Amino acid sequence: MVKNSFISVISQEENKENRGSVEFQVFSFTNKIRRLTSHLELHKKDYSSQIGLRKILEKRQRLLTYLSKKNRVHYKELIDQLDIRETKTR
Repeated sequence: MVKNSFISVISQEENKENRGSVEFQVFSFTNKIRRLTSHLELHKKDYSSQIGLRKILEKRQRLLTYLSKKNRVHYKELIDQLDIRETKTR
């Protein structure tokens, strides 16, 4: 249900569903991260899921870095909308 509401927000802005956009990919990775985090709270020794979570976190981090360099305004809006922390700059 949350995914559908986000798709409608993106489609309203761009008048089409653009599932390959950076914003949509970050949104889908964030949903996967939240699901895996809740799974790992119950199953602390599921090391395969821990590795998968780290990989997804790295992918999302790379996409957020790209978005912050490309369009800072969209980056800030996405961070606020998804309620995630801002990336550290080096």
